Amino acid sequence: MDPELNRYILMNEAKGLVPGYPQSMLDILGKCNIAAVHGSTHKQMRGALLALISPTMIRQQLLPKIDDFMRTFLTNWDNKVIDLQEKTKEMAFLSSLKQIASAECTSVAQEFMPEFFKLVLGTLSLPIDLPGTNYSRGFQARQNILRILGQLIKERRDSKEESHKDMLGYLMNNDESNKHKLSDDEIIDQIITILYSGYETVSTTSMMAVKYLHDHPRVLEELRKEHMAIRDRKKPEDPIEWNDLKSMRFTRAVIFETSRLATIVNGVLRKTTEEMELNGFVIPKGWRIYVYTREVNYDPFLYPDPLAFNPWRWMDKSLESQSYFLIFGGGTRQCPGKELGIAEISTFLHYFVTRYRL
Repeated sequence: MDPELNRYILMNEAKGLVPGYPQSMLDILGKCNIAAVHGSTHKQMRGALLALISPTMIRQQLLPKIDDFMRTFLTNWDNKVIDLQEKTKEMAFLSSLKQIASAECTSVAQEFMPEFFKLVLGTLSLPIDLPGTNYSRGFQARQNILRILGQLIKERRDSKEESHKDMLGYLMNNDESNKHKLSDDEIIDQIITILYSGYETVSTTSMMAVKYLHDHPRVLEELRKEHMAIRDRKKPEDPIEWNDLKSMRFTRAVIFETSRLATIVNGVLRKTTEEMELNGFVIPKGWRIYVYTREVNYDPFLYPDPLAFNPWRWMDKSLESQSYFLIFGGGTRQCPGKELGIAEISTFLHYFVTRYRL
């Protein structure tokens, strides 16, 4: 599909189009997950999610947790042989879990993590409920995760501690400051959505960024220069702060170029709720449309020398606002966690390039 048609489909939800994700994904992520709902329910769930990951929340609550986690996590890599793919998967999951339930993260992670990995595999499988299938294991993992999170919510309600300053604490907050009050089922599906959405994107982008940096010494040198300048302004124990994050212009460019070239998310699915015509083709009611955005990222008219890893192209900020820029989706379903994901990957790269050599 051409970029304009991609954009038209993404920008015109509710005009004959709704999410069209496979049944396995809907069964395992839950009926309240943000990818499954539409209309007023989507507005409510998206509003609750945006309140958790707004720039203010990132600056005040989430970035300190991310920094503390990344600093500790990467310290454990010293003098070891690292399977980068496995480590970035673990990193993405644990970083999100710390932001969701900071106090209980360590105690629940060992039980939670293997169940979550089964859940992820199940969402991308045929919805055939037979023992031993990825779907069956994924659905059972969901039941186990519901139990873990349900118990966590109950323990917090039973305790007399003040409100926890993490995502779960905010979702459970019932005072007037919370404009998006959710039921326990909605809270659990929201947590699963946060974990699932950030897992593959953050882990794979981090891994591929390291790969591209290894293959392009000039890019690595420029990135390291940016981060060493930040460290030179700080004491060794000082954390990354909001102003430091906003100053990482080349880091942001590296992340965007990695996302473009590696194309972590190939496209999105929509389903027609009525017969419609697109570019002269009649699409029957109930059909699914796959908005394939991958090829747009390699269009030489949009990105000169498209197969070259060239982060400098993104130093032109206007590139982010172009109509064909769909790396993070588009329309009302543009990835709400875009800036949070960038904060996580940027912090990971900061400690990686200032502590280790490639």
